[in-house]
Amino acid sequence: MFKKCIFILATSCMMYSCTTQTETNPFLTEFQTEHGVPPFDKIKLEHYEPAFLKGIEEQNANIDAIVNNSEAPTFENVIVALDNSSPILDRVSAIFYNMTEAETTDDLKELSIKLAPTLSEHSDNISLNQDLFKKVDAVYQQKDALGLTTEQQRLLEETYKDFVRSGANLSPEKQARLREVNKELSTLGIKFSDNVLNENNAFKLYIDKEEDLAGLPDWFRQSAAEKAKEDGQEGKWLFTLGNASRLPFLQYSENRPLREQMYKAYINRGNNNDKNDNKKNITDIVKLRLEKAQLLGFDCYSNFVLDNTMAKNSTAVMDFLNNLWSYSLPKAKAEAVELQKIMDKEGKGEKLEAWDWWFYTEKLRKEKYNLEEDEIKPYFKLENVREGAFAVANKLYGITLTKLEGIPVYHPDVEVFEVKDADGSHLGVFYVDYFPRPGKSGGAWMSNYREQQGAIRPLVCNVCSFTQPVGDMPSLLTIDEVETLFHEFGHALHGLLTKCNYKGISGTNVARDFVELPSQINEHWATEPEVLKMYAKHYQTGETIPDSLIEKILNQKTFNQGFMTTELLAAAILDMNLHNLTDTQNLDVLAYEKEAMDKLGLIPEIAPRYRTTYFNHIIGGYAAGYYSYLWANVLDNDAFEAFKEHGIFDKKTADLFRNNVLEKGNSEDPMTLYKNFRGTEPQLEPMLKNRGMK
Repeated sequence: MFKKCIFILATSCMMYSCTTQTETNPFLTEFQTEHGVPPFDKIKLEHYEPAFLKGIEEQNANIDAIVNNSEAPTFENVIVALDNSSPILDRVSAIFYNMTEAETTDDLKELSIKLAPTLSEHSDNISLNQDLFKKVDAVYQQKDALGLTTEQQRLLEETYKDFVRSGANLSPEKQARLREVNKELSTLGIKFSDNVLNENNAFKLYIDKEEDLAGLPDWFRQSAAEKAKEDGQEGKWLFTLGNASRLPFLQYSENRPLREQMYKAYINRGNNNDKNDNKKNITDIVKLRLEKAQLLGFDCYSNFVLDNTMAKNSTAVMDFLNNLWSYSLPKAKAEAVELQKIMDKEGKGEKLEAWDWWFYTEKLRKEKYNLEEDEIKPYFKLENVREGAFAVANKLYGITLTKLEGIPVYHPDVEVFEVKDADGSHLGVFYVDYFPRPGKSGGAWMSNYREQQGAIRPLVCNVCSFTQPVGDMPSLLTIDEVETLFHEFGHALHGLLTKCNYKGISGTNVARDFVELPSQINEHWATEPEVLKMYAKHYQTGETIPDSLIEKILNQKTFNQGFMTTELLAAAILDMNLHNLTDTQNLDVLAYEKEAMDKLGLIPEIAPRYRTTYFNHIIGGYAAGYYSYLWANVLDNDAFEAFKEHGIFDKKTADLFRNNVLEKGNSEDPMTLYKNFRGTEPQLEPMLKNRGMK
């Protein structure tokens, strides 16, 4: 997942002096560190709020300078000046919002809620500033006569569009209401995400009888014992809702009631009628989003969002999703029949339920392909997989990543690498933070500590929640985790290799349904036989993964794809349905979710990958955008065909992809960039084939 720190800049109503902080607050000047990295060892909680407020003051002054400039409006003195107007806010927000996701505390949560309305108001003060918009509009009206480069044209168009989409053309009355809506949304989103994190941390399944561990591999038992010990419950085993704990438990545990308990705890997050309940939060968010869209002249929120994407509108997205649904649901139903047959053979008279899917899928995998996840995990030591991803990037693009020592980090798990181009020039700094902990949101993402801009190179991070090392055993990844590491590193490459002149359109600042192309195409190399032989070494013997195991991995590539595609599609359609609403009177989000899934014919053995009350993606920037993973899946499968046609490490093809996609950011229309690489528009067939749908 790509995660931009979607912060909303702030207001002048809370201005006060930062006197004692000015000299010691590290955010108030460029970081005086090697490569300009964040001085995490010097950043303290009390630095954030004064830095935000000083940043607001700085940007307000810069905006005033643009507005009051007596010279005629030009691209440089309006558009570029605006792009460069918030140095302090850029620094503090990039760090703050990464910390609230990767290493949050109660104090950080409290501060983010406190700042949200202020930041929202500041953002609105800029986007609804009529004098500023007049300057932007004056430049926009003469765009064809300015002799701008393609990149400059794009920045001008995006800047103008951002103002219009933020309400610059609305009446004062509607602008006033829009401000209130934005404030409320900013706070509700933070509360929603905090509740999900609280729910994740609150659930603890302790097992104190060894017979209840039946089926669980030794490595997993050992990890659970360590977790219990850390939690002050030595002699027991602790299992949580984190992917690295929940999924192996559902996959291997022979204790069906405990699987049910784990599964139901996961799918009912935010829906327990307690202090972490999200039903009202998400209902209010959906209602306010609809109101915002209608204020801005759209019939529903999805059409407002999609007007700024490759898809362009809700109809195009729904047609795309419904077409895929016609392929995926029959395959999922066929898979359910296969799983039920295995259960019938056991003679227990049990019917397949949702909490059985992972358990019997693992049995079916062994039966059909003679392959168990535990058989291949020893070859996927985390450090080896990471080096494999680095080696692929080296062979494709000539870049190298070298570990840096002595760079300040926010947690001991974090490692830092310098990225250099083939000619030895500095490309950026790359942070990795791979293991789960209570202060970290679930899942995996890429973000920036600094955007690329001209000669200023980016600072990029990958944050994940992989299986942790236990005792003498290193972190051994599942196939899914291997692909996740390659996926997030693909986002990182997009952020690291960018070569744009303006930060507003550099790197991953692209349309939501294009941003997943670099990440998802990178996954393809993870399981290519040539690549597996580069990095998949047994953690004890150093033996390269044998051909027999590679063959099994490849043979089961389309295994369980009906389930995986259907649960993803169900979530994408749920997201679209919520944001396609044109009337939210008497909205009951769970009843609406059930009605939507029933209408689709979703089988009860499968739930949407994310249900309404814990669907963090649609809070964190993917509202009416979760379809993007599947939309980009069409792009990445089609794009990888070019590599397969010419060789997976073909230099010419790699250069075409780097020059037309990875380096270009949002400097041109995404379909133009894609066609410049591929020579034609993407085809659906490769995606259907690779998912076993055809």
